[in-house]
Amino acid sequence: MKLKPIKTTKDYNEALERLEIIFNSIPGTKEGDELEILGILLQKYETENFIIELPDPIEAIKFRMEQLNYSQNDLAEVIGLKSRASEILNRKRKLSLEMIRKLSEKLHIPPEVLIQAY
Repeated sequence: MKLKPIKTTKDYNEALERLEIIFNSIPGTKEGDELEILGILLQKYETENFIIELPDPIEAIKFRMEQLNYSQNDLAEVIGLKSRASEILNRKRKLSLEMIRKLSEKLHIPPEVLIQAY
């Protein structure tokens, strides 16, 4: 395949087909180099054309709590009071900057998710 920028859906589909063919190429070979460059081109196209929005901050907290098997009491230990944890999960209280810092550190939720309006 002649490598070129991926600009259209047709280009994208052709690149994916070629990727499938050369997927198991050995690094350092002609096809291995093509695979590496094709991956970069595909990633660039996908980043520009398949935008994924950030999740809702409260839903992100609930999801992460579920993953970690956290209860509301566990969340309260991270952000302070149990009543405050309840208010946040029920959207009755906004996250403070200090809460965002603690949640990001303890639950490993990116700050850019938590600072969004909700």
